[in-house]
Amino acid sequence: MEQTTVDAIDLRLLEQLQQDSSLSNQALAQRTHISPPTCLRRVKRLREAGLIEREIAVLSVDKMALIAGHGLCAIVEITLDRQGNDALEAFEKRVAADDAVQQCYRVSPGPDFCLVVQTAHMPDYLALAQRLFTADANVRNVKAFFSVKRSKFGARVALPL
Repeated sequence: MEQTTVDAIDLRLLEQLQQDSSLSNQALAQRTHISPPTCLRRVKRLREAGLIEREIAVLSVDKMALIAGHGLCAIVEITLDRQGNDALEAFEKRVAADDAVQQCYRVSPGPDFCLVVQTAHMPDYLALAQRLFTADANVRNVKAFFSVKRSKFGARVALPL
């Protein structure tokens, strides 16, 4: 994989986009002190290089609760019996395909994986646990922590500005 060279302007663009990816090209150019055509060209290059993986909307958990209920967020530690690369990748692929799994991390030391999962309620979590953990003979241990309050949520990467 070819490494992309980034300069101070690229870093400023990335920082602004992390704060608000809905900015117009004009507004982004103004905030980073470059011309709109230069801004457009640089952002396109950053996307093509894969530095901007995707853009999403972050929903308000509290406001969505009024519409869809509070839901259940759990942080789940998973330990496998066999930790060979094939076993790790197979588990990773299976959980990544499940819509209830928001995040999946392969970790060390300790458990093999930490997952962040979101379900509507405890019966849905139980169904998720059955299909992803109990049904997998390679899953040795599951430890779930249920969120009572989200104090912070973000995906910002600290940049050397």
